[in-house]
Amino acid sequence: MLTRIQIENFKSFKETTNIDFQSTNYKILSNTNVTDDGILKGAIFVGGNATGKTNIILAIKLLLDLLFREKIVNIREYKCLFSKSNNIKLYYEFNIEGNIINYDIDYDIEKQFMIEKLFLNNESILERIGKSGTTKITENSIHDDLDNQSLLLRIIYFNTKFNNFPILKKWFSYLINSIYLDASLRVRLNTLNNHLDIREYLDNNGAEDINSFFKEYNFDQVIEYSRKSNGNIIAIEVEENKDIFFKRNGIGEPIPYFMESLGNKNLINMLPSFFHVIKNGGMLIIDEFSSAFHNELEELLVKYFMKKSNKSQLFLVSHSTNLLSNTIFRPDQEYSVEFIGAEGSTINRFSNEKPREAQNIEKMYNSGCFGGKPEYNNEYN
Repeated sequence: MLTRIQIENFKSFKETTNIDFQSTNYKILSNTNVTDDGILKGAIFVGGNATGKTNIILAIKLLLDLLFREKIVNIREYKCLFSKSNNIKLYYEFNIEGNIINYDIDYDIEKQFMIEKLFLNNESILERIGKSGTTKITENSIHDDLDNQSLLLRIIYFNTKFNNFPILKKWFSYLINSIYLDASLRVRLNTLNNHLDIREYLDNNGAEDINSFFKEYNFDQVIEYSRKSNGNIIAIEVEENKDIFFKRNGIGEPIPYFMESLGNKNLINMLPSFFHVIKNGGMLIIDEFSSAFHNELEELLVKYFMKKSNKSQLFLVSHSTNLLSNTIFRPDQEYSVEFIGAEGSTINRFSNEKPREAQNIEKMYNSGCFGGKPEYNNEYN
């Protein structure tokens, strides 16, 4: 699981910024939001528009893109535009079954010069400087003529699958099962084709899991996936591929997918990713999480993930301050993000302010206690 990231000269983050996902001394939600290893099952990032919230989760997504995307990722696009430094620096720390994995990436966009360092339990097992690298992972320890933007770690994985390094294999399994969602655009990026598009998911798994979720949490509706759906008054039949139909309890008439509310469509598009990450482990990374959701539904989905997951993590960017509650997230899972002129984006972990467990965290945030609250000159106040 991801325990720490550190970024520098990355997008809006000019200075070295550290984000920690190890739990602190808070006791609340310890049974649901914290693993037995003391690792937090995720975090939420809040703040005004254009402060840099999304850039934090993009730093996590970039690791997945660099390791697994088929086409080469242009790292230059991630440089902070108002920094004089040419070096984008990324650091990731993972805990895999008690084993600590540290992975450093340092890329000079001017010289197109890549540095990689990988440590397993403080032992260096990969070091790459420019076009040359050495590693203890492969029989051939020396690698030359490396591509300027391709990671040596990626090359080794696709050549060996880490067959002689079971911990690295489990680490990559965790990464491979991770999913990035932009809820506002309904864009899903997963490292492998796990058939999580709603129609592909229903083709492979049917509607049972989704309808069980609806029943367990009192949604008073079901979905059908078929070419024909019958109601008491009307019947709808499609000519070619199957379609999704919603049926409300007490009514029973089919509502085609295209006629359903945006919130309901976003929900069923998102649920397969929740099911997959909870079942298989990995990170579920969601931007604009609150898109078209009622507050109660947002809270339900977070609580559902925290309760059902074991070795999985949920990272959210949201504008919904109702999620800033000690019944949903712990203070050490909550981060505010501000953009401060030439300094760029800065973050503040709520637990740094040592709020008491009984305090109203949402009210404290809205009163400015944690930073990250926009201050507009609002003449209508």
